[in-house]
Parts: sequence; C-alpha cells; structure tokens
Amino acid sequence: MKTIRALKLCTGSLAKSVCAFSFAALLAATATAQIASGTTGIDATGNAASEMAACKNGRTQQSRETCMTEVRNANAAKRAGKIDNAGGQFKANALMRCNVLQGDDKIACEARVEGFGSPQGSVAGGGVITQVETVVVPQSPGVTTIQPQTSSDTIIVIPAK
Repeated sequence: MKTIRALKLCTGSLAKSVCAFSFAALLAATATAQIASGTTGIDATGNAASEMAACKNGRTQQSRETCMTEVRNANAAKRAGKIDNAGGQFKANALMRCNVLQGDDKIACEARVEGFGSPQGSVAGGGVITQVETVVVPQSPGVTTIQPQTSSDTIIVIPAK
C-alpha cells in the first residue's frame, strides 16, 4: 500500500491568504481563457440551419442541448411572428422590455437603450455596465443647481412628482 503525503504549503494566516488569492486568480484566469471573443459560432443572419450546425459542432459557448433548445425556441417565436428583426426593430424591442418597469427605473432603462451613459466592459469579460447619473429635482420652487457626482457623460434629470 502506498502512502501519499500532502504538501503543507498553506499553513499560517499569511500563507493561507496568499494561497486563497492565488487560487482565485488561477480560477479567474482559466475562466476568461475559455471565452474567446468572436467565437460564438452563431451568425447574425438568423439562419436556423447554420445556427443548429454551430450547436452540433460545438462552436458556441453553450452546451449542445441548451444551444439547440435556444435555436428551436427562437425559430418557433419567429414563425409565430413574435420576433421582428426586419427594419432595425432592435431598439423598439429593447424599449418594449422597459415597459414592465415604472417611474425612475423605466426612465433609466430607456436611457440605457437609447445609448446614453458611459459603457464599460464586454460581454466576453462578464458583462457591460453602463453608468448613467440620475438626479431627481425637488418639488420646491426656485433654482436648483445640479453638480455631477460621477464621471458619466450623461445626467438624466427627473422632475419630482
């Protein structure tokens, strides 16, 4: 019977912290290495055959089953007339998603869809964050001075109710 000895590299509080950080950095590096931009395999034409082929050949970032389900669902919605990509309807579709929100949240959603704000990040990197500063002006009559508190290029002013 063989005896396996474990190396005790991570003993002591400082060593444990360094090991934990190193492990987290290693996981982050391997996670980002798996996502290569521009290799989704899905083209923008909406051609079901080419999208299904990309799923079957493993050229997407999803599992094969998930990818094929998404292609089937998208095609069913397209046939039912629920998807209108013709004539640049993307912005209209995105604005419709804001309709479930109310008040300030709806205004902020519409501002992001319209392209206001300062976007940072990437989809491949985990997400795009768009910063928009929103100021709610008080109801009291008089002059209100607005001083930007962020580096955002856009400030949305919302009158108080």
